[in-house]
Amino acid sequence: MKNRILGINRKLGIIGGSGLYKMEGFEKTKWKKIETSWGDPSDLIMTAKFYGNEICFIPRHSRGHKTSPTNINFRANIDAMKQMGVTDIVSVSAVGSLKGNLSPGTFVIVDQFIDRTFSRSKTFFDEEIVAHVSMAQPTSKALRDCSAEALKKLKIKYQMGGTYVVMEGPQFSTFAESNLYRSWKADVIGMTNMPEAKLAREAEIRYSTIAMVTDYDCWQSENEEVDVAMVINTLKNNATNAQNMIKEIIKTFKYFSVEKDPTNNCLDTAIITDPKIRTKKTIEKLKYIAGRVLKK
Repeated sequence: MKNRILGINRKLGIIGGSGLYKMEGFEKTKWKKIETSWGDPSDLIMTAKFYGNEICFIPRHSRGHKTSPTNINFRANIDAMKQMGVTDIVSVSAVGSLKGNLSPGTFVIVDQFIDRTFSRSKTFFDEEIVAHVSMAQPTSKALRDCSAEALKKLKIKYQMGGTYVVMEGPQFSTFAESNLYRSWKADVIGMTNMPEAKLAREAEIRYSTIAMVTDYDCWQSENEEVDVAMVINTLKNNATNAQNMIKEIIKTFKYFSVEKDPTNNCLDTAIITDPKIRTKKTIEKLKYIAGRVLKK
């Protein structure tokens, strides 16, 4: 257990959102094609080294932003990360603000989600084998703490903790929807971190979200409606800050203990299907996601 606490065998994966399509300033950068049981990931997986650590990176919308939120192959992305040996994921996401104090340019270290998506495959366990993982605490405390230290060091405005409403998209909210989410006391709204967080949990990969505010959604009547030009302008600044933040996280994430993280071995008690009726075909399909427990 000592090695696990120190993080000797941990490997960081980065999922880049809108505006973050590549990572610069890294060594031995390569783009690698990964095949999965769920189809093709959003893009090739970039591997690189920084500060003595090997990391993996995937642009969620693909380079050039070709994939809409609904059409992202979340299962393939997480499976590919698992295949690459990733144990911890930092997910970067562009969001709208639902609170006046969260101005554009602010980073929110998310600790809760409200999933409002409805057109996406949300589990790896949709055929023959059924698993129920807990999502009570959907993000990793160790990664949240590490991210906070990085943002504090870089003097980037941030909020520790916050609820992220995940809507289907690709359209932005109506005025009524925006105010509904505000009445729920949610902090930010975006389109991509569900089912990503749920799938990471099923894959036993510790997960965190850094939400980068680009706009005030549409609830502030005195502001103009959200448009792409407004978002892109803020994204440029956010992307630079995000890359600097990620570099700081890479340097220190292994020093934050994950001993009590709910993701660790969560499949031990999640799979309910009788082992006698699990077929070799399904076990093979899930070999990277759940091979550790299905071999028992």
